[in-house]
Amino acid sequence: MKKIITLIITSLFVFSCHKTADNAPADTSATDAKPKTLVTIAYPSDTAQLNNEITLNATATYLLKSDVKANSNGYITKMTIKLADRVSKGSVLFGLQTKEARALGNTINKLDQSFRFNGATTVISPATGYVAMLNHQIGDYVQDGEILATITDAGSFGFVVDVPYEYLQIIKNKGSLPITLPDNTTLQGKITKIMPSVDAVSQTVKVLLQVSDHTIPENLIGTVRFSKTSASGLSVPKMAVVSDETQSSFWVMKLINDTTAVKTEITKGIETDRYIQIKSGNVTTKDRVIVSGNFGLTDTAAVKIQKP
Repeated sequence: MKKIITLIITSLFVFSCHKTADNAPADTSATDAKPKTLVTIAYPSDTAQLNNEITLNATATYLLKSDVKANSNGYITKMTIKLADRVSKGSVLFGLQTKEARALGNTINKLDQSFRFNGATTVISPATGYVAMLNHQIGDYVQDGEILATITDAGSFGFVVDVPYEYLQIIKNKGSLPITLPDNTTLQGKITKIMPSVDAVSQTVKVLLQVSDHTIPENLIGTVRFSKTSASGLSVPKMAVVSDETQSSFWVMKLINDTTAVKTEITKGIETDRYIQIKSGNVTTKDRVIVSGNFGLTDTAAVKIQKP
């Protein structure tokens, strides 16, 4: 009898356990554990003006440098300039005394004081500019035609830009270009000369941009920017556009709801340092596109919008 009672109790306990397991809710942790990528979003714009800019280096230089030459054999007795001085055309730079005058001048003056023979000559500046080089000092003996100094011609100062030939017509049409210096100041450069030759290797043409400020040191390098093409229309932030390894196809990841992003193929237009024009693609200004966290996402990827 005791065995029968024990068997009945055991059966009831097993039946109760099975019933409890059947009534337990299903485990949903597998579906809830799907990972989500943190992303930030932005909206496309249809008001941005996109300019495809070209940046070139511009080097400050003097195209013309004039040599100051001795006009006779003799000793330098006077020098009115120092290195880097600014001089005007026609100003006296040097005084010369011939060897014969130095030897005979005092003797002749003693014989006849009214003669006033000194054999001195002056050398004047051939241009307005700065003293770039000094080759002699007072007391040196020089020969006729010898170079005493070099003067940079201020009228030939400007920035030389090596312009690819394909952009030469664009440069000609503009007439002037802004030049940005390393300290971020900007000068307006007027196109005054275009060299009639092309570099055989780089296929560039030298263009001179003259500026009004002649205090800029020679060989200073600035930058010149000009627009190659411009356009307006729908555009997205540059970081929103993703491409394949061959750069042959492009797309954006667009949100269809708060947690799902789909891959949307686009055709690129003009590209700047901030925006990319969308020439075609299923994107509007009301769509939300991913600008960070989009690399490596697959179509219909699970995402989570990161609050700024």
